[in-house]
Amino acid sequence: MKYGIYYAYWEQQWDSEGFLKYVNKVANLGFDVLEINGTPLPEYSQSDIKGLKTCANAAGIEITTGYGPIYEHDMGAVDQSIRKSALEWYKRLFHVMEQLDSRLLGGAIYSHWPIDYSKGVNKEEDWKRSVAGMQILGPVAKEHGITLGMEILNRFENHILNTADEGVRFVKEVGQDNVKVMLDTFHMNIEEDSLQKAIHTAGQYLGHFHVGECNRKLPGNGRIPWKEIMEALREVNYQGCVTMEPFVRMGGRVGEDIKVWRDLSNNATESELDEAAGKSLLYLKGLIK
Repeated sequence: MKYGIYYAYWEQQWDSEGFLKYVNKVANLGFDVLEINGTPLPEYSQSDIKGLKTCANAAGIEITTGYGPIYEHDMGAVDQSIRKSALEWYKRLFHVMEQLDSRLLGGAIYSHWPIDYSKGVNKEEDWKRSVAGMQILGPVAKEHGITLGMEILNRFENHILNTADEGVRFVKEVGQDNVKVMLDTFHMNIEEDSLQKAIHTAGQYLGHFHVGECNRKLPGNGRIPWKEIMEALREVNYQGCVTMEPFVRMGGRVGEDIKVWRDLSNNATESELDEAAGKSLLYLKGLIK
């Protein structure tokens, strides 16, 4: 397994274009992977792409991409014009990802995030359109060597995929070998009866794995049973990345969207955030041994 961390642990804005500054940081902390946000990538210049790719290669860091699609990028939208424009946007994203050698895009790619429940939802019909959307998007991603991770979210953020069992049924219906299940311990803690059983349910369909405590702190700072989780990943022979996705600071669009209404970092400085991430990484690696 490889170990990664999401750039937004340090950031307060989703559209940050400062991914470059985190490459050496995460490498020095011992991570293998830096996960970045897909939002700004379609607008990257060749100079931007070359700079990030060169830096990542020099540091020995792999790049994965995460994205919480806006409504206008919903491949399962009722409005056909939205689905059409979303596809064109994803094509541009995939083109840049391939140049960055970023081979995984994870998130609620089958829908948009977060869902506005005030407008009403129909899970059965939304599911069908989302499957159809991924049957279109999957082959396009495959042309660029990209795997799509269908992130299983809690009921408050999305209604289509809430459990590992639903995720497996969904990717089977899509029927594309590069469309996988993506699990996240924060969401699993809310929806699953057993975290270990959920991992076993995903099994061979598990393509990406996010980790964080039930309050979104770094692993090892809460009550999530990490030893059992890491053992379950080993038991299903998971070979992908274990990516930390902690959110511990208030402020900005990140704090607002994630609903961080109190400081969870003890007012940590950037160097203290670095130290905490490094300790959490060593903790997880120690468990798998």
